[in-house]
Amino acid sequence: MYRITELIKTGRTIFHTQDLMLLWKISNVNTLYTTVKRYIQNGVLYSVRKGIYSLIPVDKIDPVLLGPVLAHRYCYLSTESVLERAGLMPQIISGLTYVSDLSQKIIYANKVYSFRQLRPQFLYNKSGVNEENGILVATVERAVADLWYFNPKHHLDNLKQIDLIKVKKIQKEIGYE
Repeated sequence: MYRITELIKTGRTIFHTQDLMLLWKISNVNTLYTTVKRYIQNGVLYSVRKGIYSLIPVDKIDPVLLGPVLAHRYCYLSTESVLERAGLMPQIISGLTYVSDLSQKIIYANKVYSFRQLRPQFLYNKSGVNEENGILVATVERAVADLWYFNPKHHLDNLKQIDLIKVKKIQKEIGYE
């Protein structure tokens, strides 16, 4: 059971097989899968999808946390998702939108995870990106800057609630202008 203790110590709840191999110092893939299989059978680990495992039941996982794990790459929550959370988008967005280095859509548990591709020199610029509970999330101003980068003609209804000076500053810092 010491292996589970190693996982708990990380403070994370979701792991890829590569994470498990490193944390448990297992080099043999068969040993890894046998160990994971036993932990799943004993209800200690839960299979999220192939190659992804969790310490908590799948239905209890925060969908916002799950997005970057499903993509298995650097990304942050932005654009419509951040603006909806801030109450700046009148329509309800059913999925979650991230910015990443690859454009893709992943459907998992009836939820759509959209990843918009951003060039690396913009993507890795931390201006307006904060960490919230282990997840990278754009500020409202960064989300607006990203949204206007992808679609310069996108109309936002509540411009009064957005600090446009901060948006312009972020656009300049990132190099969107």
